[in-house]
Amino acid sequence: MERLKNEEDQKVVDMDNQIEKLKFMLTFICTHVQLSYSGLEQFQATASAPREVVENLFRPIWDDVDKHFRCKYNMNQVLRSLTDNIEDCISSWHYSKSSVIMSEEQLDFLLLNLHHVYKFLAENKFPLVTEYQILRNVCDDMKDFHGLIVNGCVEHEIVEYVLPQLQPMAERLGLFLLDVLINKDAGVLKLVHLLLNSIPIELEVMHICFTNLKALTSVENGRFIKQLLKTSPDILREYLIHLQEHMVNVIASSTSGARDIHVMIEFLLIILTDVWHVLDFIHHDKLFYLLARVGTLTREVSILVRELEENTRNEQNTNGTTRANLHLLENIELLKDDLKQVYLKAPDSSQCYFPMIDGPLFMHLLHRHLNDLLDSNAYSIALIKEEIGLVREDLEFITSSFEKIDHRLYKDLWERVLDVAYEAKDVIDSIIVRDNGLLHLIFSLPLTIKKIKLIKEEVSDLHEKIPKNRGLIVVNYPKKLVESKSLTSGKITVGFEEETHWMISKLTSGLKDLDVISITGMPGSGKTTLAYKVYNDESISRRFDIRAWCTVGQEYDKKKLLEKVYNQITGSDSKLSENIDVADELRRHLIGKRYLILLDDLWDTDAWDKLKRPFPLGENGSRMILTTRKMEVALYGKCNIDPLKLRLLRPEESWELLEKRAFGEESCPDELLDVGKEIAKNCKGLPLVADLIAGVIAGQEKKKTVWLEIRNNLNSYIFDSEVDVMKVIGLSYDHLPHHLKPCFLYLASVPKSSGLKVNWPAQGLVEQIEMKSMVYFDNLISSSLVTFFNDIGDEPFFQMHDLIRDFCLIKAKEEKLFEFISSSALSSSSSDLMSRIVTVIYDKEHFELDNFVLFSSKMMRHSVKHLYSLYITGDEMEDHISDICHLRDLRLLRVLQLSPSFITVKDSLLNEIGMLNHLRFLHIGTEVNSLPSSFSNLWNLETLSVENEGSTLVLLPIIWDLLKLRVLRVSDCSFFNIDTDEPILTTVYSKLENLRALATLVLSYSKDTEDIFERFPNLQQLKFILKESWDYSTEKNWFPELDFLTELEDLYVKFESSNSNDSGSCVATNWSWDFHFPSNLRKMGLFNFPLASDSLSTIARLPILEELFLTRIIIEGEEWNMADDTFENLKYLGLFEVTIAKWKVGETSFPVLEKLELWRCHKLEEIPPSFGDSYSLKIIILSESPQLEDSAQKIKQYVGDMTGGDELQVRISRPPT
Repeated sequence: MERLKNEEDQKVVDMDNQIEKLKFMLTFICTHVQLSYSGLEQFQATASAPREVVENLFRPIWDDVDKHFRCKYNMNQVLRSLTDNIEDCISSWHYSKSSVIMSEEQLDFLLLNLHHVYKFLAENKFPLVTEYQILRNVCDDMKDFHGLIVNGCVEHEIVEYVLPQLQPMAERLGLFLLDVLINKDAGVLKLVHLLLNSIPIELEVMHICFTNLKALTSVENGRFIKQLLKTSPDILREYLIHLQEHMVNVIASSTSGARDIHVMIEFLLIILTDVWHVLDFIHHDKLFYLLARVGTLTREVSILVRELEENTRNEQNTNGTTRANLHLLENIELLKDDLKQVYLKAPDSSQCYFPMIDGPLFMHLLHRHLNDLLDSNAYSIALIKEEIGLVREDLEFITSSFEKIDHRLYKDLWERVLDVAYEAKDVIDSIIVRDNGLLHLIFSLPLTIKKIKLIKEEVSDLHEKIPKNRGLIVVNYPKKLVESKSLTSGKITVGFEEETHWMISKLTSGLKDLDVISITGMPGSGKTTLAYKVYNDESISRRFDIRAWCTVGQEYDKKKLLEKVYNQITGSDSKLSENIDVADELRRHLIGKRYLILLDDLWDTDAWDKLKRPFPLGENGSRMILTTRKMEVALYGKCNIDPLKLRLLRPEESWELLEKRAFGEESCPDELLDVGKEIAKNCKGLPLVADLIAGVIAGQEKKKTVWLEIRNNLNSYIFDSEVDVMKVIGLSYDHLPHHLKPCFLYLASVPKSSGLKVNWPAQGLVEQIEMKSMVYFDNLISSSLVTFFNDIGDEPFFQMHDLIRDFCLIKAKEEKLFEFISSSALSSSSSDLMSRIVTVIYDKEHFELDNFVLFSSKMMRHSVKHLYSLYITGDEMEDHISDICHLRDLRLLRVLQLSPSFITVKDSLLNEIGMLNHLRFLHIGTEVNSLPSSFSNLWNLETLSVENEGSTLVLLPIIWDLLKLRVLRVSDCSFFNIDTDEPILTTVYSKLENLRALATLVLSYSKDTEDIFERFPNLQQLKFILKESWDYSTEKNWFPELDFLTELEDLYVKFESSNSNDSGSCVATNWSWDFHFPSNLRKMGLFNFPLASDSLSTIARLPILEELFLTRIIIEGEEWNMADDTFENLKYLGLFEVTIAKWKVGETSFPVLEKLELWRCHKLEEIPPSFGDSYSLKIIILSESPQLEDSAQKIKQYVGDMTGGDELQVRISRPPT
């Protein structure tokens, strides 16, 4: 075929590919035959298969070849001869045990065949599986090394201890091939296991070559040395990566000496990862000696790991290993010094430039990042922990010093601070992720620390020169202010009629004492417009003797503002002389007068304190109006009247505004009506936007095509307008404290109407402190940037206006905080700096193998390695692609979310996740019985969420190592093997003191079950499945005692009975329960329980229970008599498919109930009429319960007749027809 290929006139399609496949099959047959003694039955069963493959490969070539060439090369005989030879080879092989010991020629032939087979697999079948590339190189090295021995190039005395190991190694490599190619068993874990068992032989070969062959001058030896220099960095690197994973799985992190070995592995991997990238900086004659030294250290590490593993297995003393470890740590310092002095050339110094905009925000995040690194206890930090501490200390001093000075006065110095701080972050992160880490570790980091110290000295000198009495100046000064009153002049105002009447009423009636009316709301919500409308109302003009208006803003001059008010009062434009106290003058003019003062755009309580002094507290009905975005300020200024929280415009009000601006007093033509209302709806109720778009429409032609263009490009009109909407929102953003800014921006990355489970601490945006997140939410809500909804019976959630969300998305991109990208956009050639938080939308149709974020470092762009947070969702990934995914290079990841709809995480990837010990948050889907031991390495993990398909996940003892864990959510999990009911717990009494939420635990009664919850003393939320268990000692259904969980607030329990009907509900046989609930429960959900009246009474006695969900509950006798039961604090009651026919409720059964929800309660005859006597009840919700609708309406009618109002709502939902 080789000769046929070279015939000029012969055109055979894909001949090269066919030849390679045929070579592969022939070498595989040879390998198969040579190793047949190790599996005779399998060999005999599969021996015919390769012959068929060879024939199938040959036939297409036969069909394409001209008759002339068939005759010339006697092709009629070729295939027959080939198959006969294969048959003879197979049938003539002797299967005796004596064939186990191979001759040098047989071993040489086997190694040659392995070389060909692994080469084919690495290049053609598994090109993206790194381990195949490594094993191919190992086979090449072993083949050539054995060739040196066979050809007499190496003395036998030198290799006598390694020579006996070559055949077993070759056998392992060959037998693995049989599994891959015959049994189709190509599991990555088996591949890793093979690599871990094969490379130690390669290490011995390297040791021989680096210590003995360099002195031998033969051409063959020189060629082999060059080959080793080429292959050894990748082989050593891959081996150390898998060796470290293996260590974490089999050797506890607390084992004496284990940590030092990990640190040495980290150091060696920094060198090996970058050795080919820094060739220009390695002295040309030193590469051999550097790799020889690294190879020797790798060999020592390999031996130490095996010894430590053996000692751990046999529970032997590890003192000897510990002494060897000290030798290793000394070697780190020696090699670091030699890298600088002997092996490497220092690179030219370069300048980093700060690529973001908001410097104080970056410095806040960097401070959090450095603190978290120092607290992480990660192996990757150990090499540079001292240096990170120095950087943090100096930058903290510099940042705190700049809080006392104006950045604008020292702009150049501040820019240098940001540049060097960004450089420090980049250098530190690069060392951790092994991205040019070698040069950064040896040269850049010490240099950067020197730069920081020089700036620290400069700032320190500057700080001493600043006068002690200079006032504090806000660091992040705001942009140019938007003048409020100018925005209101001459504009059409619509909507807010009720609010206008309410304000006029409060201004013109009520107490005679001075009172303050505050208007609060989000940016652009119309606070100033409403205030202006009321201020100029005719009744207000008549009511007050004196009126004055001034806009305060973020930066204000108290004297100038009071002068402005004074001039309005006196009608004078003259400036008061310096020696006159304007506050006293103003007060003198106001005494005895009924005045109205409007202070617009107030930002803080300090401003209110300073400005309110001149206004006298007379009893003549004087009033003040404040407008502010901050609820805190509105409440601070309150006297008697609660602040008015301004709502958004209704769609019809937005349309009224648009119509009036576009058509004046005329009506909109019918053809424009629908698109016009659609535009109004898309303004999302924000008056500023509605007014802006109304202005655009007013200036355009009144044609449908024009209006459709406006509808389709609404955002571009908003962002390109003269009245910069982004500036209006930006004022609120600028006024936020630095620690709140990243939290605010991050909210735009989570789904709309999301719950409050926002992982700010996990993302490194804030520190993990109890209740801190809720305080931050309160601050953002107070700033009117976020709206909070907390309806009883529903999960609380927040919302952001679309325009504020757009602002956050733009700002977050500027500050490299987060971004959304498609899988096809991850170009490996791009050098753009990626954000710290990235969401990837996996698109199967536009997916390219060579640029995906989860593939090897050779295909990964620089900035991907520096990710802190990764969330991947989208189309389901094919199994064969998921097998080649890696996470090993994303070593800074704090948050990892791999959507189960995208990928099912398998064993090899689970092991890699176990090495990401900076992780704080992990969400994955998998199909395993238990998590790997490597997860004990995730010391910093705070949230673990696993969707496990197919079985109950047994929480092996590794869970006790996750001491920082706060949230543990698994679809179904247990501390017991459900089949055997044997506990898998450590002998030491372990506790997870920080755990706050646990779901979904599967429990059944056993002697060890009672003490499980004692291991989680601070649980606040608990969800578990209870398998039916009868307690003979109490003659009741067993229920775990929970009353000692004094922090528990939310409890959800599902009962799984051995007696169930087709719907999943239990068929009750036993009604009695031995309930022991903690007294501080606020929410409870029970599912599928059979309950008697005494059990329901036990629940009723919970003193602060606020929400109760009963689902598929079977009530004994189908009657619930509550005559003697009182739910003292219950605000929400939900009954879902509850088996109840009669329900008797007393007058005091639900004294504070606000919401009653009934779903599919088909047997219930009516809602008890006594609910009509509940003054607190606000709403009844009925779903698919038509027989209850009349009684609900009767209760509503009764309440209406009693109160004369329409306070009680009845909401009815019927099934779709």
